[in-house]
This record gives sequence, structure tokens and C-alpha cells, in this order.
Amino acid sequence: MDTYCLDQSTPRLWKILARGVLMFGVGVSGFLIDGCSPRVESATPTPSIVASNATLTADQRQNIHLATVEATEFHKTIDTTGTVDFDNDQATIILAPMSGPVTKLLVSVGDKVTAGQPLAEVDSPDFAAAISAYRKALSTAKITKQLADQDAQLFEHHGVSLRESEQAKIDAANAQADSEAALQQLISLKVPADALAAIKGGKAIPSIKGIIRSPIDGTVVDRAATPGELLQAGTTQVFTIADLSRVWVMAHLFGSELAAVSAGDPAEVLTDADSKSFTGTVQNISAVVDPDTRAVAVRVVAENPGGALKQQQYVRVLIHSAAGTSGLMAPVSAVLRNDENLPFVYVAQKDESFARQRITLGYREKDRYDITSGLKAGDRIVVEGGLFVQFMQNQ
Repeated sequence: MDTYCLDQSTPRLWKILARGVLMFGVGVSGFLIDGCSPRVESATPTPSIVASNATLTADQRQNIHLATVEATEFHKTIDTTGTVDFDNDQATIILAPMSGPVTKLLVSVGDKVTAGQPLAEVDSPDFAAAISAYRKALSTAKITKQLADQDAQLFEHHGVSLRESEQAKIDAANAQADSEAALQQLISLKVPADALAAIKGGKAIPSIKGIIRSPIDGTVVDRAATPGELLQAGTTQVFTIADLSRVWVMAHLFGSELAAVSAGDPAEVLTDADSKSFTGTVQNISAVVDPDTRAVAVRVVAENPGGALKQQQYVRVLIHSAAGTSGLMAPVSAVLRNDENLPFVYVAQKDESFARQRITLGYREKDRYDITSGLKAGDRIVVEGGLFVQFMQNQ
């Protein structure tokens, strides 16, 4: 059948033909509905062009340097972030040892204090009650001791029974124990030693103010009490004292980084404000994953001379893995990128040409990459002059 050309720009003729097709089933295989262009058969897909290996002359080879890929042991350094916190092994939260209103605060946040230094004064009835209890206990112990001694003498002369004599000894021992307990109560309230001696000697003492003292040397990092606040003994938090010469840094690790880190690994802590690094050691690796960040917390204990590291400060943490890792290492200078930004290297072939080889980059150690796939031990790669080889290959 002859092939005709139908110009779709002729609306009238087009409508007549379409009507004939619908009404009479007229075959239109001889018409090209899409216009006047001749029918073109579907073309066979053009095979993709594969770049041939690069070849260089003897003179051109002087512009490049080769190296043999070998398995090498290296130590990873994990570069991550962290948050500074107090060393809880060297920090103490002070609870009010007595009840009563605060009359005077003697230190502020940031002040350095020594063990036993007064931190606050409290108008506490606990002191009066404790002193009174100690005086009574001393008197009772003294009298019961005298009675026990008298009963012992009477028993020798058959003046009292053995039972009465033994009961007197028991009463004296109990009274002595009560006096010692009352003394410990005063000691826990930090009553001065000279006042204790005066009470024990039966002397009158002036009114003693309740003093809250620091249990350790350190820095006041939190002051929760305010003047006039009513404290409850053993319940109200008043101060936090911490030794800031050493701090905890909570670093965050993800996925495969954990396999390279162990307790005892050395670490460095760096801040944005200071180029100085602070030495530390990995102390603990958390057993749980944070459900929000999917990170695992690693506690680094870092030295903090001068108190430069502050609580809640964000820092950079470098953890140097002590465990060795083996891999195929290639210089950074050997790695090139193709049009899709994928890494490759040039590998020397037996015919002295150079073939592109796609690779997968792993950990970077200074000026070397760990090549996780694409190369094998013994491959000779271009480590200098790769761009020259690429230029010659594209000619």
C-alpha cells in the first residue's frame, strides 16, 4: 500500500478522515498521522563509550610517581563533640544539716573554699536542743556511774544483791552511750571543739549560731539557699562544691566509631575559645543508646588547670584509639573524582597503561585514606601526577 502524508494543519480533511475511521473502519496504515515526516524505525541504542586506559610515553612517565598498595596498621582518632560536666566523684551537694532560717550567706558562686570553711549561718533551734540533750546525757552518765560504783562496793559487803549491782552497771553503760550519741550529734552540727570542751566541763557558753561548713576543698558552683529561707534538716539543698581541677566530658559516638574506642584510650579536649588542648582519658562507655540522637555517651575524664573548662560548655573531643586497625592505605594525593564526584585512582596495568579504578574511602588518617574496597594489596597506583594522567586519557 502506498504511503501518504497527511498535514494535520488541514482541519477539514482531518475530521473527514477521522469520521471515516470511526464509521467504516477504514484502515489508515498507509497514513502517517503525525504529519508529513517520513516514518523512522526505532534506533538501536548506542552503546556507552568506555574510556580506554591512559598510555604515556617514557618522557611523560617522568611526570608521575607510583606506589604499591600494602596492608598497613594504623590507629584511628575519633573526632566528635561533647559537653563539660563536673566530676561527680569530686563534687558534693550540701544538704542543710539543721533546720531554721538562713541568717547570713558567707560565700558566692565561683568562690574557692577549703574543707571546714563556713558557708552560711543559720538561726537554728536544733543547736539549743542538741546542746541541752548533751548536757543532760553527761549529767545522767555521771550520776549513773557513781551509783554503779556505790552498788559495786555495797555488793562486796552484802549490802545489795548481785542483780541490783549488775543493773546499775548496765544503767551506767547505757547513760554513757547516750552521752556519746549526743556528742556525735553536736559534732555533726559542726559545733566548734572549744564549745564542746566547755559543755563537757559544765561551763556556760554563749549562744552558738548554726554554721554550714564545706566538707571538701573546691569551688562553689551552685548556691541554692537565700537569706531568710527556712531550711529543713537533711532535705534542703543549700550549696554544691566541686573540685574543678578535673572534669567530666560527655562525648557522643555513633555507629562504627564505638568499635574503635575502649576505656583507657587517651583523649584531647579542645574549645573554640582557646586553641589549647586538655588531656584526658576515656573512663566509661555507656551501655545504652540515646533514643533521640542515637548516640552513645562516652565519659572522658579531663584535666582542667585554671578551671578553663566550664559546666555545660560545648567542646571538641579527639579520642585516640589504642587498638590498632589494619587496612589498605593510599595517599590523599592519589584520589581523584569523576564527573559524578565519585572517587577513583589510576592503577598501573601489565601493558604499562593506566586504568581508572573506582574505590570506596574509609577512615582518613592525616594524609592517607583507608581504602575499604576497589584495591588489593600489591596494586601499583599513581600517587603524584594523577591529574596529568587524567588529562592524557581525555585527549
